[in-house]
Amino acid sequence: DPYRQHAFNQLESDKLSSDRPIRDTRHYRCTSVRYDADLPATSLIITFHNEARSALLRTVKSVLNRTPPNLIQEIILVDDFSSDPEDCQLLTKIPKVKCLRNIRREGLIRSRVRGAEVATADILTFLDSHCEVNSEWLQPMLQRVKEDYTRVVSPIIDVISLDNFAYLAASADLRGGFDWSLHFKWEQIPIEQKMSRTDPTQSIRTPVIAGGIFVINKSWFNHLGKYDTQMDIWGGENFELSFRVWMCGGSLEIVPCSRVGHVFRKRHPYDFPEGNALTYINIADRVEQRRKLNCKSFQWYLEKVYPELKVPEKDLIPGIIRQGGNCLESWAQDSTGNMLAGIGNCKGTVNNPPVTQVRWASAWCFPLSSAPLYVLPVIEKVSLAFLDLYRDE
Repeated sequence: DPYRQHAFNQLESDKLSSDRPIRDTRHYRCTSVRYDADLPATSLIITFHNEARSALLRTVKSVLNRTPPNLIQEIILVDDFSSDPEDCQLLTKIPKVKCLRNIRREGLIRSRVRGAEVATADILTFLDSHCEVNSEWLQPMLQRVKEDYTRVVSPIIDVISLDNFAYLAASADLRGGFDWSLHFKWEQIPIEQKMSRTDPTQSIRTPVIAGGIFVINKSWFNHLGKYDTQMDIWGGENFELSFRVWMCGGSLEIVPCSRVGHVFRKRHPYDFPEGNALTYINIADRVEQRRKLNCKSFQWYLEKVYPELKVPEKDLIPGIIRQGGNCLESWAQDSTGNMLAGIGNCKGTVNNPPVTQVRWASAWCFPLSSAPLYVLPVIEKVSLAFLDLYRDE
């Protein structure tokens, strides 16, 4: 199975040249944008664990082939205790490539911090290990950080197919967002922001970044407290850093004239050694750091940075409607667009995730008088408790 080891088609990856050409997916006006001649050099930090050698090599070669040499101080590869140490060491034959190997599994967050601590440039560029950078990808981001060191900037992230490695352009009208389950999502730019953008090369203000690819001033990164090194392996670090950047005096942007392709996988090809459902530990030091930095509150963030994220007002309890081994689930839509619901086995999979039952809503209810069971729009406030389904509150 070519997908087994890396969760993408390794056979297709191995067939491709490390120097393969890709289509320039930028808006045509990006080609006429001029950048300062004295942009600062950057240290690139790429962390990996058991990455496919072809994908890792193509990442490094794309950087060297599509970046002015004077802007690359070094490329620091942090090998997070891969099974074969040669995965990293072989690449040090390439100019400017350095290799750090962890003596035990540390995870993405601590590996990135280790790379940042040894970096010698004033600007840090974090990159995933299965990427391909596009034409003039780095200059637009360096320009924005040079103009304001508190900016943290990210490119538009194009899609590299995990099946055939085709390079596909992503929309230029998206920004990073999330829901109350803290699931990252790409969402349309709010209409007000879209209307105010008279130039497609202008940066896009974003509430959160995806986290895999971004540029940040090293002094600012250190001032903010780097990453929270008590976070293990992978996941959530993009939220934690994004919130801290905004609330502690900085800003997040997506730079449309910067494009980087990324292989988006459907599963993790590696293990989480200590599990992935750990309870949080003492965070007193992070709270104290926020106090010292005089950071604003999360309420401020919701009001000023992400007002489009509405706070649920009357949640009852997160979970599911369950009796024994059966759960109430949303199955599909009928021909008229009504959502079908029914009783089925509690599978506990990504297709049947826990939900938040709300006390009332102006949008939906369960009408018990019809069969099959639908979820239909309503006008009045209703309780979703089955015994008093239509009782006004």
